[in-house]
Amino acid sequence: MADKAEKADGQPPKKSKKMLFIIVGAVVAVAAAGGGFFFIQSKKAAEADGETETSAKHEVKTPPTFMPLENMVVNLADPAGDRYVQIGITLEVTDPHAVDTIKAFMPSIRNGILLAVSKHTAADLLQLEGKEQLAADIKTEVSKPLGFDEAEHEAEAEPEKPKAGAKNAKAKTKAKKKGPVNPVQRVLFSSFIVQ
Repeated sequence: MADKAEKADGQPPKKSKKMLFIIVGAVVAVAAAGGGFFFIQSKKAAEADGETETSAKHEVKTPPTFMPLENMVVNLADPAGDRYVQIGITLEVTDPHAVDTIKAFMPSIRNGILLAVSKHTAADLLQLEGKEQLAADIKTEVSKPLGFDEAEHEAEAEPEKPKAGAKNAKAKTKAKKKGPVNPVQRVLFSSFIVQ
């Protein structure tokens, strides 16, 4: 009769409270396990995508080959004639075979570089634009003995203005672009001292 008295007061029996806590605890545990599983799976998928993108980037681009040249000391074209530059040059080339080819022409290449550097003044070489121009001049001088004239290559790469027979001009421009690639990609300075 005591149970009937408790039910009459409006309070449920204690056993149903325990069962409610067990059910809520089980639901929370299942939700936490599902959330953890989803988090781990999404993290693994993101890592797999990152590895695929990284490996694709590394497969497409091969590392360049660098060819350091001996340091050079060159008199500059200053009016007083008492200024000179000491430069260390490293060439970035397409592959190791290009290094062998450049070494075969090294006396001509060094001569061209010395002449190109001696045309500049100290004031020019102290500016960023002057250094960039010198690098372009050196690239041209290195490319000439290899059979690549940078000035002609840049003129070929520029699109021609449309004229009568524009289709023929476009076809010629495309044909010129398909030629061999210059093995000298960039000229890098490893040291640069103007005195």
